[in-house]
Amino acid sequence: MTGEDGRGDGCGGRPLASSSERHQGRAWRRSVAGWHSVSQDGPGPTVVIRDGGSAVEQHEGMASRQADDGWWSGRLHELWRVAENAQDVTGLADSLYDMLLRMPGVLAVVGTRWSGGLLHYLRSVTVAEPTSSLVEIERNYGESGAAGAPAGDPAVTVHEVSELDGAMPHVQVLAAVGTRNLAECAVPLGQDGWASFMVGTADRDAIDVTLRTRLKQVAEVAMVSDRRITARRADEVRQVSDAFLAEASLQMDSSLDVKSTLERVARTAVPAIAEGCVLHLSLPEGLKSVSFAHMDAGDQQWLGKVAAEDAWLTESLRQVLGSGQALALKGEGLRGGPFGPASSGAGRAVRAISVNPLKARGRVLGTLTFLYHRAVVAEGASQFLAGLADRAALAIDSSTLYEQRRRHVVSLQRHLLPRELPLVPGITLSAAYEVGDVSLDVGGDFYDAVPRPQGGVTLLLGDVCGRGAEAAALTGLARHTLRTLLEDGSTPEHALERLNQALVREGTSRFVTALVAVLVPDGWGFRARYWSAGHPAPLMRRADGTVEELLAHGDLLGVLEDIEYGSGSVRLAPGDALVMFTDGVTEARAADGMFFESRLRDEVVRQGAGGAQRFAERLAEAVVDFRATGADDIAVLVARAESIG
Repeated sequence: MTGEDGRGDGCGGRPLASSSERHQGRAWRRSVAGWHSVSQDGPGPTVVIRDGGSAVEQHEGMASRQADDGWWSGRLHELWRVAENAQDVTGLADSLYDMLLRMPGVLAVVGTRWSGGLLHYLRSVTVAEPTSSLVEIERNYGESGAAGAPAGDPAVTVHEVSELDGAMPHVQVLAAVGTRNLAECAVPLGQDGWASFMVGTADRDAIDVTLRTRLKQVAEVAMVSDRRITARRADEVRQVSDAFLAEASLQMDSSLDVKSTLERVARTAVPAIAEGCVLHLSLPEGLKSVSFAHMDAGDQQWLGKVAAEDAWLTESLRQVLGSGQALALKGEGLRGGPFGPASSGAGRAVRAISVNPLKARGRVLGTLTFLYHRAVVAEGASQFLAGLADRAALAIDSSTLYEQRRRHVVSLQRHLLPRELPLVPGITLSAAYEVGDVSLDVGGDFYDAVPRPQGGVTLLLGDVCGRGAEAAALTGLARHTLRTLLEDGSTPEHALERLNQALVREGTSRFVTALVAVLVPDGWGFRARYWSAGHPAPLMRRADGTVEELLAHGDLLGVLEDIEYGSGSVRLAPGDALVMFTDGVTEARAADGMFFESRLRDEVVRQGAGGAQRFAERLAEAVVDFRATGADDIAVLVARAESIG
């Protein structure tokens, strides 16, 4: 018979150790072959009282049991102290397994870690090999494995080893050391997982009340410790996740350029979240890989090829796009694809992948895929990954919408400008226009060139105050009014006067500045006459590189009914260039607060030294490169005189 303490009540058959043997630190333990002596560095001497034992023997047996209980209580208290400071439940393993292995009759202690039917690893100690060994498995045993998952509070069950599935790794370990029976206690752990603690014995009688109770006790310590660790980690992860998502949003929102945003998404995630990242977008031509990153530069090319060509990955992404739900794959779920142990090359290192849909403003834009070299990284991270995917989708959608609007604005702006400049004998014309406002409202800058029947050309450049639809309407009115009047033979003064009257009649609160220059052949060069209505003064770049400012003051258009225009004249020899521009050039500002106006002359000298065909474009590009602030558009119109004849 076995008593409540698992020792014996005087009716068993264990031999009584002598007093001298006990003093020598020996005790008796039952093995497969019978009773044998063991070292007393375990829970204390194992003493069983025979029938008819003397009172002295019974007294010594009681003392032995009390010593054993004291030893266990001390070790259990120590285990709780370890559990309080443990950073991971596996930190309890050495103490926990050692305590159970020292129980009478125990031949092996085996622990397994599961997620459903997926066995992650197996840890074991045996009397032959008391040092803990860990074997990573990562194999899905389906219903066979999931059947052992705890349904309620931890409970101890007893099994015959011969009745269990011999293909299971823990059964093989137990059978290898001669165990015939096992006691098992399964407990739930964090991240929807569970663990099983098993002790194997040769004799079923060894699995007594004491052994069962103690097995349950250490299992409960592991469970409570895991709950505390999981709660602490969840709080830490929540704080880190919130901070990371905030920083990721700032990084991804820092650019309105689509390409830059896509690259930032991938760079933000690797290696902070996973070892690899791939971003696909749903485009009219189909699902397309648009950005990817891997922490190993040597695997970048491999990942890019997989993202663009692999049929298995494409099908997985389409599944996510169709359902709108995230997908996580590991273990057997990776079979047939380019990832996991069954694959070849760089893909063998990938233990798991997660795919999240990119959803923004009610639309599914594509997918965000992460590659993990550690399978546990993908567990319990669904909410965080969904949050990151949402932020990435919003940043991408904002960049895409911005780019679309930018194209529309540029298209509209181009319709307010001449499709091409005319070919004028003896003059090389060049023009440039740059949109400056990040809000993408249509600007009011315009330019045009009207050939003269007698030779030469009339140039016009203007700027409507403000931006938006009204500014665009006035831009079209101003440009087409001036062009039509000049084509019909009106003088620049008359054309400007008629435009002023039209603007005053409109009753608009916006004003317009304008500059008109007439270039007529004059010997080997051209004579130029110009009229200004409140517009920035043009510059004359001479062939030798010197620059002159052509001052001409005048009143703004659209403000007063009677206005005066400033005018002047100048001669252009071959190689000289008349440079006209809007105030977006002079008012562009660098990060240190300096205006481009301070270096305008130097840039005119520098950019005019190149070919005449791209003079205006080079000058506009110099302004764009210079400015850090300034929301005004840039318009530049240049006429360079060439030799005639």
